[in-house]
Formats: sequence, C-alpha cells, structure tokens
Amino acid sequence: MTHEPDSVIDPEYDVATPLDLDYYGVFADLPEADTRWWAAARSFGKGLEARMTEHWEKAEYPTDLVRKAGTMGLFTDGVDVSELGMETLSPMAAGLVNMETSRIDGSLNTALAVQGGLAVRTLALFGSEAQKADHLAKLVSCETLGAFALTEPTHGSDSVSLETTAELHGDEDTGRYVINGAKKWIGNGASGGITFTWARVVGGEHDGNVRCFLVPQETPGYRSEVIQHKASLRAIHQALIQYENVELPAETVLPLSKTFKDAATVLFATRLGVAWSAVGHAAACVEAALNYSKQRRQFSKPIGAHQLVQERLAYMVSELTSMQLHARRVTELDAAGKLSGPQASMSKLHNTRKARQIAQVARDMLGGNGILLSNKVARHMADIESAHTYEGTESVQSLIIGRDLTGFSAFA
Repeated sequence: MTHEPDSVIDPEYDVATPLDLDYYGVFADLPEADTRWWAAARSFGKGLEARMTEHWEKAEYPTDLVRKAGTMGLFTDGVDVSELGMETLSPMAAGLVNMETSRIDGSLNTALAVQGGLAVRTLALFGSEAQKADHLAKLVSCETLGAFALTEPTHGSDSVSLETTAELHGDEDTGRYVINGAKKWIGNGASGGITFTWARVVGGEHDGNVRCFLVPQETPGYRSEVIQHKASLRAIHQALIQYENVELPAETVLPLSKTFKDAATVLFATRLGVAWSAVGHAAACVEAALNYSKQRRQFSKPIGAHQLVQERLAYMVSELTSMQLHARRVTELDAAGKLSGPQASMSKLHNTRKARQIAQVARDMLGGNGILLSNKVARHMADIESAHTYEGTESVQSLIIGRDLTGFSAFA
C-alpha cells in the first residue's frame, strides 16, 4: 500500500508558475498580432506540466496533444498557409510559439519542429499542387503526422553525403523509383503518417542529385522502429527507418526539390526555431529556480535571501536576457529578408550554449530536489542536450561562422 507524502515532512514546491522574465522589456513592444499567438500557445500548455512529466518518464508520445495544437494552428512555424484559409504566422509569432512550447516541454516543441518546421515546410516549398491538395491541410492540422527523413545512421553533420538511393526505372514522368537505405532520429517516422524522404537519384536527368520523395509509411518495404532508451526528448517518438526496395510512382517526387540545397533551405529556416526553443527551455529553468528560491527555506530563511543564491539568479537572468536579444534581432532580420545562414547559426550556437549553462546552475540551486522530474529542471536540462545537437551541432555551427569570418572552409 502506498501513501501520499506528508507535505509537512516533505514539502512540495510550485516551480511551474510562469514569470515571464523579460528584464530589458525585449518583447514589451511586440505587436498584438504576434503576442496573440504567444497567448494561444500559453493557453494550450496550461495545466500540462504534470502530464508531460509522466509522458516523459514513461517515454510515451501524446499524439492527442499534438493534434490539439494542430487544430489551434500552432504547428505551421511561419509557413505560408494562406491557401488553406488560415492565418500565416509572422517570423516573430512563430518564434514566440517555439519559445512557449519549449517552456512547456521539449518533446512537444520537437513535434512542432518536425511537423510544421520540417514536414509542412517541405511540402509547401517543394510539392506539386496535387500533392499539396492531398496532404497540406491534413499535415497542418496534424490529422496526418509528417516526418522529415534526412539524417542517416552514418551521416549526421555530413548529411550532404547521404547514401540512401532512389533508382529510377522507366521515364521520369511515368516510371517508378525504388528506394533503398536507412534514416535515423526521424521524429514521427514510426507514427503511421507520411515521411518526406531525401534520397540520391540513380538514373535519369537528375542522376546523382538529392531529391525528396513523399513516402506513405504503409508502403511495402518501409520498416521503422521507435528508438529506445533515450535520455532526452523522451515524450516524442523518433525512428530508425529502413527502406528495402520501397517502390514508388514518379508522382511521389516533390517536383521542386532538385538538389541537396533544397533540404538545406528547410534546415536553415528551422535553425532559428531552435534558437527560440532554447530561450523557452532556459526560461523554464530560471522560473523554476526563482520560484523555488522564494519557497525553500534553509538556515532559517528563504534561500533567495542568501547572497550566493541572488548572485546566481542575477547571472541566469542576465544570460536569459542575452538569449532573448539574440532571438529578437535575428528574427527581425529574417522578417526583413536579410538573415544570413551564418547569422542563423550564431543565434542557434549562442542560445543553446547559454541554455545549457543556465540549466546547470538552476539544477544546482534546487539541490537534491533538482533531480526530480516534477521540479522541471532535470527534464529541461536533458532536453536541452538534444536541442544543442539537432539542426547542426555546436561544432558545425562554429565552422559555418568561422568560414564566414575568414573565407576559409574547415569542413574538409
């Protein structure tokens, strides 16, 4: 027989109350059209802390929540969906939604990044009118879950060297393609939807080029399994996929996908989303630490009254403010059509690095209570490790910036 802990013996702490820490008023003058979407994301996440903690611990993927967010229009990530009669989020609104969903939970934000940032964006940019008519609305609403399959078991940072092939048989317009290869770390790749698969064409006019194929996951030869034993992003399922003679008609090619540069275009657009996501994770950690410091008592007073704790809080808020400034500035550049690839890399590099540092300090401030999932910080700390890696590792982002600064490429 189990008993609930006695709150007198083992106090519970409310560390989840949003504090909206914005020390410089970085977001104070944003237009209502943008902050309205932030409020919608906040409304979506209200009351989900305990549920997401349980899903994270059990490695369960709450697809019902993903679909709910989809019906609210939260999973478009700034992609133009006006043809569906829906409002297109500005780059700033998309950033705020990324930030807020990450403040709630990293797995939910990753679902947004996969569904909207990658799958919806790929179809919207490169799909035919017929493909968009069949699938775009269902992807936007999350009625159909979408996956973006680029990374391979042996090709992560050097994804341009991908080995998955699509061999053409017959004419490019009426023939068929046979796909063989493998992909790894593919969100939604084993969730029963469609997978946008990037493969190197063998034969025909596009021989040797990387193109994208719309692959229904029930297609014979498509085999996927959920990757087990993850220590991060445990509440979203990511897949290892094997393609064994997956035969597809020519009309499954996204016609505007011509080379690997098109895949890179999608990744460039989502890199800024990761920078915003890092702000959300960091904000959650700072909120937890500040809330805790006002409730936890040691040496006859709240720990927030101790000098060392106040110094750490000041450090975390200063770093969070720096992250907010980076996110806003690069998003303004993006909205003006002036954002460069190295600038996007800088925002991702800076913000995920700072988020890791903030999480480390917050975890320490909570002492032993910091390792409890119910106190948020440990979960966010683990999830930040994934955000720090995907869409390009810190090393790769640094080399992109270094190439821009020096004119020399150090990739090879």
